[in-house]
Amino acid sequence: MEITSIDPQGRSYAQGALLTGATRLLYISGQVPETPDGAVPGDFEAQCRLAWDNVLGVLARAGLSKEHLVKVTVFLSDRRHREANSRIRHEVLGGHSPALTVVITGIYDEAWLLEIEAVAAA
Repeated sequence: MEITSIDPQGRSYAQGALLTGATRLLYISGQVPETPDGAVPGDFEAQCRLAWDNVLGVLARAGLSKEHLVKVTVFLSDRRHREANSRIRHEVLGGHSPALTVVITGIYDEAWLLEIEAVAAA
């Protein structure tokens, strides 16, 4: 399987992701900033890191890693979080550049400041 980033422009996302030779697809439901016991951190940075940890956990349970991410959608509760979101995403993904959409929207639980869904392939 090969994922080719289309026009990554040196960022932690690409304009597109071309997938060839994949035999498995993983659709990751929206991952929220909540621990297994229901705790939600109070600040955005901690919530963002926890939501990403939850995404990476689903990937790991499927035998995949961040390099298998093809598409990521991040839902932010407020646009003031966009810079921290971008910085943390870049830290988490490093040089991997999946296709990306960031949406400013209302979130299901008012305690959550973001939600992340993704598609991975192997």
